Amino acid sequence: MPAIYRFCLKMITFAAMNVEDLRDFCLSIDKAIEEGFPFAKFPGGENVLVFYISGSMFAYFNINDLSCVSLKCQPERIAGLVDGYPYIGLPYNGNPKYWIGIDALQADDAILKRLITNSYNIVALQNKSKKIKS
Repeated sequence: MPAIYRFCLKMITFAAMNVEDLRDFCLSIDKAIEEGFPFAKFPGGENVLVFYISGSMFAYFNINDLSCVSLKCQPERIAGLVDGYPYIGLPYNGNPKYWIGIDALQADDAILKRLITNSYNIVALQNKSKKIKS
């Protein structure tokens, strides 16, 4: 197969999420999800879009650079994910014990969506536990 056909085939089978797709997916998880730009007053933070459930962050990324979508993750899963996927690594400005960074430009959409949903579930469960205790 000529190289140009292999290239085109790869482009057809691999379609990275764009910022609109990523935003739409995050908002589709739950009607209670809110979004905002809370870091706008900080240099370099004006383009960081954050998604919240019950006032707690579960995902954030720079809308102009999807090479690091930061998501909450169970600490015991992080090493395996980082070792298993070349597009998963450190979060942007988050505690690497509880957060991962995913290059949405290279990540498999299904894995990215699964990890976003996982992040949402972690935060939603934490918030539910806090409400029960109070």
